[in-house]
Amino acid sequence: MPRESGAARRSRAAEIVRKLHETYPDVKCELDHESPFQLLVATILSAQATDKGVNKVTPELFRRYPTPHDLAEASPEDVKEIIRTTGFFNSKTKSIQGAARKLDLEFDGKVPDTMPELLTLPGVARKTANVVLGTAFGKNEGFVVDTHVARLSKRLGLSSQTDPVKIEQDLMQAVARDDWTLAGHLLIWHGRRCCYAQKPDCAHCSIAELCPSAFKV
Repeated sequence: MPRESGAARRSRAAEIVRKLHETYPDVKCELDHESPFQLLVATILSAQATDKGVNKVTPELFRRYPTPHDLAEASPEDVKEIIRTTGFFNSKTKSIQGAARKLDLEFDGKVPDTMPELLTLPGVARKTANVVLGTAFGKNEGFVVDTHVARLSKRLGLSSQTDPVKIEQDLMQAVARDDWTLAGHLLIWHGRRCCYAQKPDCAHCSIAELCPSAFKV
């Protein structure tokens, strides 16, 4: 593809978002949750795990420990046993209990709705903070970059970077701010349903005409 101007890339990105939204009109975060706290915990648990796998353990976790205080005071061994199947259960238990403890002691048991405050919580980096801000609070403060978004951003020619922070910066420049959260969900859905890591289904891709990698991967 010839070198693309910033304006052309933004125009193409807008069309990608529009077409993907037509393809997935019911797009949403696929981590089951009923509150910002539940979403925060589920997102921390989703590292190196599937959303389906996380959704299998969180009902029991939240049934037994419905508030940050409850989770903070729980037996670590009990928490580990509940979340074991999500992998890395030792470090994840430390993170979710640490986050719950900080919420209980410093934030009156409520999940903060700003990036700087969220980043003070154990186990929370920009990806998790962006998920919580965008999905739970409707705030477009950044762009979620997971494995799917990283893969698709490169294939779509929206970023040539490999570092998630730099990919996020490129996507924030290419995609209109109002669409950051929506676009993140759309790219994740498309990565799970069509633009697979191995053998992407270009023949049935709704944005193949906008993709410089179509039929070339």
